[in-house]
Amino acid sequence: MFGFSTVSAEDGETGVSLARRESPDLIICDVNMPKMDGFETLTKLREVEATASIPFMFLSGAVDRPQIRRGMEMGADDYLTKPFTPSELLAAVNARLEKQKEIQRQSEKKLDELRGKMTLALPHELRTPLNGIMGLANILMEDHTSLAPEDIFENAKFIHDSALRLHRLIENFLAYAQIELMSKDPGSLMASAAASVTRADLTAVEATHEAAERHGRGADVEINLARGSVAAIQDNFKKIVEELVDNAFKFSNRGTPVRIVGALEGQRYVVHITNLGRGMTPQQIGSVAPHVQFEREKFEQQGAGLGLIIAKRLTELNGGTFVIQSTPNVETTVTISFPARPTA
Repeated sequence: MFGFSTVSAEDGETGVSLARRESPDLIICDVNMPKMDGFETLTKLREVEATASIPFMFLSGAVDRPQIRRGMEMGADDYLTKPFTPSELLAAVNARLEKQKEIQRQSEKKLDELRGKMTLALPHELRTPLNGIMGLANILMEDHTSLAPEDIFENAKFIHDSALRLHRLIENFLAYAQIELMSKDPGSLMASAAASVTRADLTAVEATHEAAERHGRGADVEINLARGSVAAIQDNFKKIVEELVDNAFKFSNRGTPVRIVGALEGQRYVVHITNLGRGMTPQQIGSVAPHVQFEREKFEQQGAGLGLIIAKRLTELNGGTFVIQSTPNVETTVTISFPARPTA
């Protein structure tokens, strides 16, 4: 009909099975049906990855219109009120399919941009420490008999630092891949976080000192953390703070302070991480994503653009909140907060 191939089901239960088998481009569903009504049908479809993103349109009678808001809040994409003419149905279907195509086009565009950023950034980030490791190792092998002990030490230290940089890069790739997997079932991680008790002050201090040592900026650290615990997985909380402090050092000048302040605020423990560096524009704050490095062509910087998005996603998956406030070239503060827990 009208150039479309259609399949139909007599009730919601059959419709869900049919949708999982056929993977249609659009699902049109009545609100009132036997065995399983439209709302239950929509819920079942959204629970399974294979059908979760299929556009869903409700058909409703005039008396059902007050219920449509509920359906839209549950994730329905559109609705059509009965009675309707064939031309009205065709227009609604074409509009919904065209919107879905536009969404897919935008997704492909973003994916292409991401591929481009990875293509440009990753070879450089992998090659730079590898070149240092191979070049200096070669010098040590060829000239070890004539090199002074202090030169051997300096070369070995540079090799070690380059290896650490490479190791951190790989660890962040693995961490982000793990986060993507966890995002498929966020409920289980959130449940684990809710049942966890992590000393926020002690964990944040440890993460901060490790990042400061890596950047050689221990003298720039200012820590003021009140005693307190949070409902978050300890390794995750440490990773969040470490990445945020690492960014604070990376994008601020040596000799300027990096402040880590934490305190109980009501029922939450709140941590503010502040630096006086380059900062971010509102547009950049809204564009935080994997492998995004702002103004990389202008500023030479290490990393693959994963630290900030790892911190953000881990915070959210642990049931926390994540806010960036920044005035370019003045100050940037990232604020994270988690439900507070009693501290023994």
